[in-house]
Amino acid sequence: MAKQEFSFEKALEELRSIVAALESANVGLDDALKYYERGVELVRLCNERLNEAHVRVDMLHLNADGTPSLQPFVEEQEV
Repeated sequence: MAKQEFSFEKALEELRSIVAALESANVGLDDALKYYERGVELVRLCNERLNEAHVRVDMLHLNADGTPSLQPFVEEQEV
């Protein structure tokens, strides 16, 4: 299957429709397996997007006294 770029929202929407189709019990075994495989791809994609977003939003920073705090992630600019 060719790799497509989806937004998180579009991937989640497709994943929800797959779950609904599988829950309907009107899906044959071959189609259920195809839905399952596609669902696994979409879950992986959603997890990657969430991880990327998390890293971009917050970074753990240790204060001088050793206590952790969250600091906004600031991307270093290339020189």
